[in-house]
Amino acid sequence: MTAPAPAHRPRAAPRRLRAWLLAGTEQAQRHSGPHAQPAPEHRLHPWWRVMCLTGVDYFSTLGYQPGIAALAAGAVSPIATAVLVLVTLAGALPVYRRVARESPHGEGSIAMLEKQLSWWNGKILVLVLLGFACTDFLITITLSAADATAHILENPYAPHALHGHQVAVTLVLLALLAAVFLGGFTEAVGIAVVLVVLYLGLNAVVVADSLVRLATHPHLFTDWHALLVREHPDPLALVGFALIVFPKLALGLSGFETGVAVMPLVRGAPGDSEQHPEGRIRGARTLLTTAAAIMAFYLITSSLATTLLIPHEAFEPGGPANGRALAYLAHRDLGAAFGTVYDVSTILILWFAGASALAGLLNLVPRYLPRYGMAPHWARAVRPLVLLFTLIGFAVTLVFQASVDKQGGAYATGVLVLITSASLAVTLAAARHGQRGRTIGFGVIAAVFVYTTVANIIERPDGLIIGSIFIIAILVVSFTSRALRSFELRVTGVRLDDTALAWVRHSADAGALHLVANELDSGDAAEYVDKVRKAREELYVPERVPLLFLEVTIPDSSEFEAELDVRAVDRHGFRILCLTSTSVPNAIAALLLHLRDVTAVRPHVYFEWSEGNPIANFLRFLFFGAGEVATVTREVLREAEPDPGARPYVHVA
Repeated sequence: MTAPAPAHRPRAAPRRLRAWLLAGTEQAQRHSGPHAQPAPEHRLHPWWRVMCLTGVDYFSTLGYQPGIAALAAGAVSPIATAVLVLVTLAGALPVYRRVARESPHGEGSIAMLEKQLSWWNGKILVLVLLGFACTDFLITITLSAADATAHILENPYAPHALHGHQVAVTLVLLALLAAVFLGGFTEAVGIAVVLVVLYLGLNAVVVADSLVRLATHPHLFTDWHALLVREHPDPLALVGFALIVFPKLALGLSGFETGVAVMPLVRGAPGDSEQHPEGRIRGARTLLTTAAAIMAFYLITSSLATTLLIPHEAFEPGGPANGRALAYLAHRDLGAAFGTVYDVSTILILWFAGASALAGLLNLVPRYLPRYGMAPHWARAVRPLVLLFTLIGFAVTLVFQASVDKQGGAYATGVLVLITSASLAVTLAAARHGQRGRTIGFGVIAAVFVYTTVANIIERPDGLIIGSIFIIAILVVSFTSRALRSFELRVTGVRLDDTALAWVRHSADAGALHLVANELDSGDAAEYVDKVRKAREELYVPERVPLLFLEVTIPDSSEFEAELDVRAVDRHGFRILCLTSTSVPNAIAALLLHLRDVTAVRPHVYFEWSEGNPIANFLRFLFFGAGEVATVTREVLREAEPDPGARPYVHVA
């Protein structure tokens, strides 16, 4: 007779599913993608190939930018686009060339600002900027998928059954994108090169054909000029209107943050080192300049062509040129066959732009949050994050009904906030280096982007609303995670100087290790005499037992993990082990376990009860690394060492 299956067998499937979900490693180190820092074995590439990698994000905006510009600015679209190009070349480009110089390892402008502010101020700023970065990348995914859907449905060869189901088609594209990452996304610079070359080549054909039509039909320029004069008879008022409308066109600034994020993939010079990668920096700056120049050409020419050759009503929601102006011209003027090829290339590059953005999210979030202790353990794995971001993408698509126009405001807000933060970062960096002229120049650029960001938020507050939702979610999850993980052994290594190690071995040779925790006050002899008296009288430490004092200095309690440095100090004849760490209880617990392992003696540590409200003391520990030291030290030891028989002793008077 066959033996019955064990009772626990049904649980095997959930265990396998959990193991599969958590099989990823930290994305910033191992996950492939255009925003990852490459492992040492990663193949490096010439700057122009890496430009194509970032170009799938930057250049793909041509799929929807001209239509959004025409809808927002009308006949003034070419002039407003010229303002955008001017801001790109004279503003965003110099800023990110400086970011490439200051942050050559792909950390970007967020890391630059983090260095400018210390302690919790820097951490809170990073969390806020992460909220806007998530807005930028997530809306890139959903907007690109929505625009790819528009190109699918408007193609004359598309199945009729798909029409009217743009939301469903967009959700399918998002699900396919998630499936790629769940199965294992492998970075393919070669694919990006093919897509970018094909897409830019087809756009060149469309733009060239349109410019020829404009040249052979000069009345189109005359009609456009007459319309401008009729709507804006005052030239200054026309320029003012273009400046007012310009923030709505900020989608054309997308891609600069991605450009510096992929810097580690750029092949440097033979003499480059990690500390001074001059060749990589030169390549990245050339990458940024070339991409901006290419995009400037296409923005100007495509805006002129679409504004003069397409009736304005075609740009309206539901119109054939809405979200796909250049594709409309490709089909109308070059035939359905060419238009279909153009649609396929556009769909592919928009879909790959979503892959780039999702890879950016998978690398950006773990790059900061685990270091702050502000991410659950499962956030270190790729697949749970992919599922989480995909679900959020589904929600965004449903809320905006897969509309490119409706998502434009949120996308522009995320892009502008990141560029504004970058301009502020380089302004502060120039000021720190005493470069007065550059400080003023970058300050003016920062002011322009502050105006643009504020104007965009006032005009389209949905971007700020979505960004705020992400910020609140990140703050809540981060601080909840920090509280839940606060009892972890957060020390990555322990280093004792020679004198401290000699003192420890001398005490251990006497038969036991007895350490007294002391919160340094005046530092005079009376302070230590009183501590010794209390240890002897209230905790019954024998007179013959030598005592070592523990004093912890916290340089930055906002950091989560750090190495523990221990140095010996002789003060008034008392032996003191001075610790430098991010948290008093975690540092003491880590030192006790280290001393146990080094000496094979279970240490004793002595505390006094902390005065004050226990909740207030816990909050002090959570944010400032101090507070209820005795209780928390014992809890950290309990979690780190499950065997009570091997756990250091904790005594409290």
